[in-house]
Amino acid sequence: MDDVKSLRLAVFGSTGSIGRQTLDIVRAFPDRIRIVALAAGSNLNLLSEQINEFFPKFVYHHGDRARLPHGNWEFRNMDEIAAHCDVDTVLAASSGASGLMPLLSAVHAGKTVALANKEALVSAGEIIMNMAARHDASIRPVDSEHSAIWQCLTGETSTPARIIITASGGPFRSYSRREMAEVTAEAALRHPSWKMGKKVTIDSATLMNKGLEVIEAHHLFGIPLEKIDVMVHPQSIVHSLVEFSDGAVKAQLGAPDMRLPIQYAMSHPERWSNDELPKLDFAAIKKLDFEPPDYDRFPCLKLAIEAGKQGGTCPAVLCAADEVAVNLFLEGQIKFTDIAALVDDVLGQHSSTSNPDIEDILQADKWAREAVKDTLKRGTLHCC
Repeated sequence: MDDVKSLRLAVFGSTGSIGRQTLDIVRAFPDRIRIVALAAGSNLNLLSEQINEFFPKFVYHHGDRARLPHGNWEFRNMDEIAAHCDVDTVLAASSGASGLMPLLSAVHAGKTVALANKEALVSAGEIIMNMAARHDASIRPVDSEHSAIWQCLTGETSTPARIIITASGGPFRSYSRREMAEVTAEAALRHPSWKMGKKVTIDSATLMNKGLEVIEAHHLFGIPLEKIDVMVHPQSIVHSLVEFSDGAVKAQLGAPDMRLPIQYAMSHPERWSNDELPKLDFAAIKKLDFEPPDYDRFPCLKLAIEAGKQGGTCPAVLCAADEVAVNLFLEGQIKFTDIAALVDDVLGQHSSTSNPDIEDILQADKWAREAVKDTLKRGTLHCC
């Protein structure tokens, strides 16, 4: 593979779950992928280990850079890294709103973006996709569901009649509302299928994650929200389905392992052989179950879809309020069912701005974070 040009990769969120699994792919293909930059938010020790292993040219950490290992690297902020001429591809896995501005920088610079940050596209999807079209940037989904849709649409010239996004249902698929009110953070972090970061694992337990994915799919593929459905699929083998006007349905199947869609976002349009990735054993699977979601027991899913339909700054408020509420739950300050109640209350207080620009979205994000705290202080929280 000496004649293969190495992909020059910047990994944003390198110490998180997606970032760590991305580096597993890099280790499997040292002649195909070269780490140019690493950026992380909090795990200084792991970032230091990654620097010593991959020798990046650029590094970002929002903490004490003096504690990072000495080496032949430069400290740059993520906006600068994203637009740098030495970077071909940005793996955008920074969590929450912190990933928005670096993503915009990468898109404005016409980079290939392997996108794993839901909140940025949910909050500012129209702005990001329009900018990508103007600057010839390529946005490749890393979420297993959107990677599945992307793969199903490849080679198709007809507009899909419907997209079906699958959900595992999380650990509380069969719980009553009363049982969910007693759920602990420890229990909520035990996802039955996937290994993910804390925020996305809690979002998967509330099904907020699936609502965000509906909005994300709308922006990524230009499909109206009313043509995107959610189906609970506990085995997490079928990652999404696409139905066409003739009634034919294409599905993408694979083991529940995020390294599969991460690698495809790097290798597209090729498929690289990787013995480290799991293969499906259909005899062992035996059956694949599907059922509609229960919007009453999982109100976060309904709240997200409604926010997506309302548009404007509502999706940004949804993301920010959820991020704060999830942190409060993880800290033991609210109940599991209070996450939906807080998001619902804050959305109800919000006066949405139509056709927002980036400043409007950032202001809505900031307002929502304060509104969650104010609602909690007032003690006006109600069950949605």
